[in-house]
Amino acid sequence: MTQYRSPNYNERSDGRIKYLILHYTGMASGFEALERLCDPEAQVGAHYLVEEDGKIFPLIDENKRAWHAGVSKWEQDEDINDLSIGIEIVNAGHACPGYDSIYRPFPDAQMDAVMRLAKKIIQQHNIKPCYVLGHSDVAWRRKIDPGELFGWEKLSKQGVGCWPDVIENCSQNKIKTDEFISKLQAYGYDIEGCNENPKKIITAFQRHFRQDNIDGVLDDETILILENLLGRKLS
Repeated sequence: MTQYRSPNYNERSDGRIKYLILHYTGMASGFEALERLCDPEAQVGAHYLVEEDGKIFPLIDENKRAWHAGVSKWEQDEDINDLSIGIEIVNAGHACPGYDSIYRPFPDAQMDAVMRLAKKIIQQHNIKPCYVLGHSDVAWRRKIDPGELFGWEKLSKQGVGCWPDVIENCSQNKIKTDEFISKLQAYGYDIEGCNENPKKIITAFQRHFRQDNIDGVLDDETILILENLLGRKLS
């Protein structure tokens, strides 16, 4: 059996791990993704890859700085690679060239493997639920993975990441867009330059936390979800 290891890493600055970042591979197969992640010319790597059947490939030691997040930011942290562990999850994604079905649901076996791996990482490094994020959270201007079909709610029930409480009343919480953007910043999103056209960052938030409707419209439900999550983070 081929032993895959990625050369696409360097040393962490101080060894601190704060985040767990989840991605999809955006390639037609797990094999192609492994080949790319292990290609030194690609200069992209992740600590783990999880196949559709649940097989886990350790690619980079957790104490190393894998090159998975790219240009990204959360709170005041601008070098997410230095502070995170990255998991690539095999899925063709929204725009995989030459692949017919493109973005598709994540199989149960794959999600169960992601859950077990994530729980182990979280426990080992004491990662807070609010710091388990998608690539689309920390790099929303250019990334949309792992996307609106990813089972964030299912993972949260097992202690992996955050999910909002049930929202029952969506009629009394109108706020202005700039106030909502400020709340997104308080939650952790990088809001620089988004006030002129906030739809993309609102869609990014919905893609993680309101997956059945990612229209980018600032409605009551979206407002209440953010306020719910923010209250729990700051409590």
